[in-house]
Amino acid sequence: MLDANRSGTAPASLPAATPTPPAATPSLLAAAPGPALTPAGPGAAAVPVPPRAGWAARCTRLLLSPYARLSLLLALLAGGAAGVLVCEPQRLLTHGWPPQLGGAAAALVFAAAYGLCTVVFVPRPLLNLAAGAMFGSQVGLATALAGTVLGAGVAFGLGRALGQDALRPLLRGRWLNAADGQLSRHGFRSMLALRLFPGVPFWAANYCAAVSRMGPLPFLLATALGSIPNTAAYAVAGARASAPTSPAFLIAMACVAVPALAGTVVAWRKRHRLRAG
Repeated sequence: MLDANRSGTAPASLPAATPTPPAATPSLLAAAPGPALTPAGPGAAAVPVPPRAGWAARCTRLLLSPYARLSLLLALLAGGAAGVLVCEPQRLLTHGWPPQLGGAAAALVFAAAYGLCTVVFVPRPLLNLAAGAMFGSQVGLATALAGTVLGAGVAFGLGRALGQDALRPLLRGRWLNAADGQLSRHGFRSMLALRLFPGVPFWAANYCAAVSRMGPLPFLLATALGSIPNTAAYAVAGARASAPTSPAFLIAMACVAVPALAGTVVAWRKRHRLRAG
């Protein structure tokens, strides 16, 4: 300092050091919000790319929504009912079974057709009479029971997969809540009673059970066991339809009428308990 002052020259001041910002790490860049950057080419700046729209996910959620599935179920049932009206399966009773089908093959085809017809609201008594008329009492009974279980299982599966989520929030009436509680808590015995004492249409019982929390195995087992007496009576009546005054025909008709009357009486006497449930 003394030498510099003596010579008359001032020392040159050093420039202040400028702090260097730390380099951004890849993890920080990845965590930063904003659109993705895509390089436009070598040496070019990155071009922001907007995020991909989730239209596919929205369409999937819409198609899998409860009301969309319920609409699909209604469309399938309407299409099936229209197909039955166009094909007119009742012509089998007048024109007979196709000659190329016979024996076990005819019974299997009839059982499959029986099950599909019950799904789209065709009354079971008519199908049971047709089974007895075309196959006799024993084979007709076996064929009708197979079709009954098949149709009940298909209707239960369709109702459970496509209609339960949309219809359960609508169970707000007293009678609806009571029926749902009976089927959910006492599924086997409730369904067995419905099958033994006819009064509720077959298709209505199937879809009510599907909307409830009843399990599929108790439902199918109760359907198979409870449908035997009624189905046997109709099959015998169909097999003896050519002799309506025969004892077998009259006994079969009595077996149809007595359970129906008993079921009506029991339902009337239990109506207060159903309302309270």
